[in-house]
Amino acid sequence: MAPPNPARRRNLIYAGAGAAAALAGAGAALWKFRPAPVSADNVAALWAMNFDTPDGAVLSMASLRGKPLVVNFWATWCPPCVEEMPLLDSFFRQNSSKGWQVVGLAIDQPSSVRKFLQKTPVTFPIGLAGLGGTELGKALGNMAGGLPFTVVLKASGEVLQRKMGQVVPADLAAWSGIG
Repeated sequence: MAPPNPARRRNLIYAGAGAAAALAGAGAALWKFRPAPVSADNVAALWAMNFDTPDGAVLSMASLRGKPLVVNFWATWCPPCVEEMPLLDSFFRQNSSKGWQVVGLAIDQPSSVRKFLQKTPVTFPIGLAGLGGTELGKALGNMAGGLPFTVVLKASGEVLQRKMGQVVPADLAAWSGIG
């Protein structure tokens, strides 16, 4: 039997410690960015809200009640938000006939939103939530206040899912199957 190799043993210890640190970091990140519980009062407050739209109309959240709804908090200065807008628009166009709705709530300046939508138009409604949208997002579980943040509501108005970070096609496919 060969004598133990001190260098190999040291490398195994370092690798084990590194793996443990990586798992701890991932766990801490998941804990920090997990959506907080949402009270029924906070969801009811969402349904009672109205937002100005970029074209000067009023978007009543109550008018969207009764069908499954994807609410996406976004901003023009947020690269992942901008990247997911065409995906959300495609989801809306493909699933609106099945009752699905999408609304984007912009945490941004109205002029920036108008300029963005001229270059990247979407077919779903956009509400101008401004800085108050950050508080609304927190009330719906986004304690970190980061963007993008997406909330999926059942036709009954209850929260079905929430996601911190960029939406991907697999998210939308999973949500549409259970909404």
